[in-house]
Amino acid sequence: MNNVEKKAFTVLQQNKVAIFVVAFNAESHIESTLKRIPKWVIDELEEIFIIDDKSTDKTIEVVNSIKWSFEKTPLNIFCTPNNQGYGGNQKIGYTYAVSKNFDIVVLVHGDGQYAPESIPEILAQYLEGYDAVYGSRFMPKFSALKGGMPFYKWIGNIILTSAQNKLLGSKMSEMHSGFRSYRISSLAQVPFQFNMKNFTFDADIIVQFHIAKFKIKEVSIPTYYGDEICYVNGFSYAWGCVKTFIKYRLMQYEIFYDPKFDIRINRSHPYSSKAVYSSLHTYISNSYFDKKKRILNISYGENIFATQSLGKQYDITYIGQYRSYNSNTVLQVDLNKPWKKQKELDNFDSVFALDVIEHINNPEVCIKEIFDAMNTGGKLYASTGNIGFFTIRIMLLFGFFNYSRRGILDLTHTRLMTVNSFKRLLDYGGFEVEKVVGFGPPLDNLKNYNILLKFFNKILSYFAHKYPSLFAFHFLLICKRKDNFQDVVNITTKAPSVENESIS
Repeated sequence: MNNVEKKAFTVLQQNKVAIFVVAFNAESHIESTLKRIPKWVIDELEEIFIIDDKSTDKTIEVVNSIKWSFEKTPLNIFCTPNNQGYGGNQKIGYTYAVSKNFDIVVLVHGDGQYAPESIPEILAQYLEGYDAVYGSRFMPKFSALKGGMPFYKWIGNIILTSAQNKLLGSKMSEMHSGFRSYRISSLAQVPFQFNMKNFTFDADIIVQFHIAKFKIKEVSIPTYYGDEICYVNGFSYAWGCVKTFIKYRLMQYEIFYDPKFDIRINRSHPYSSKAVYSSLHTYISNSYFDKKKRILNISYGENIFATQSLGKQYDITYIGQYRSYNSNTVLQVDLNKPWKKQKELDNFDSVFALDVIEHINNPEVCIKEIFDAMNTGGKLYASTGNIGFFTIRIMLLFGFFNYSRRGILDLTHTRLMTVNSFKRLLDYGGFEVEKVVGFGPPLDNLKNYNILLKFFNKILSYFAHKYPSLFAFHFLLICKRKDNFQDVVNITTKAPSVENESIS
């Protein structure tokens, strides 16, 4: 054994490794493909399983006729009830691999286009702790041409891979190789079940591993082009790949949402905390409050960033739906249940409810809890996203309405507000709205924030302050707590006036 084979052998001994063969109309190649897998590799495998995707030829008959001589390693043959597509077949295979508690799964094509002889090179890399290992025909770049890849496919692969690398921020040599392997513990953490059923599945899973920050290693493999049939529509496939990567970028800007790219590993709860520094935070941090007054801060996420800078100057009590990782001063209170049964909260002069009320199951009840915790004349600072923001109005005009992980259409919002509907909600809750402050979209939090975006940010911020109902991405209402109506009734009707007594 050479050094690579020794490493691969170690991986095989230390892990439960399976080979997954995808097959569709591969009657001419399936048997030879299996025979090309090194025998010493087969001896150490946990299992080889073939999933035939409802072939219209005699693939199943050929596989069933194979005389399997490896007693230690079973060869299991499955057939889909109807054609699932290349991606659909992989979904089934990987789900099976997860359920069998394998440690590593290696994908092999039944037509033998990707050399099974290179499996040791793939496996050897797992000693370095990688989450996935791919075979690349473009290491070096011209090796694919020498192996017989048609020039138009070669140049198309280079252009498409370059575009995808640009959109993803990666440096892969080839994104279109079907010779892949995965560490099951990593694979199980991405929602590959949501991926496309066609050949775009491979693009989807690259994006998913990138989002999860899993490490993908590429190794050089030889290129083989024989008489196998290609079922890929080149233009449709290329457009599908580009769409996948564009969706990913749009999702980074919270413009678009797709559950297959919503990967939250080690997240304690489903809410994406707004830890970014925004105009709202600046406004609150620069506001003045009487140091003798008691302040209550209500948070829904894991952080209290907007008011944390005020904590050293003022007497602030922090309560939150979730226990904060950023501060041990937050009292955990279930905001969807009566507060006073959980904590003594009363006689506050100011309350911050920044991006909170829209998350509560019943906002009206939450506002009543806030009202009861405050002194008459106290100030409430309540903010939320503006569903009337002009871009959402345009989206609705064309029939689009996409939820996202944060922002106006946050998935965890139970109520969507316009400026007027939020004002009305607070008015009914016993508050008088004194001021509306609008803020533009948080463009300054984008990674590629530049001079042009800075210019647009200033323009949008101006219009957000001037016309918040239409141009505010986010807005703050500053309100005064009115007298408790029942208290007014009781005081008014407690005893007749002197004049009334004399008249009677």
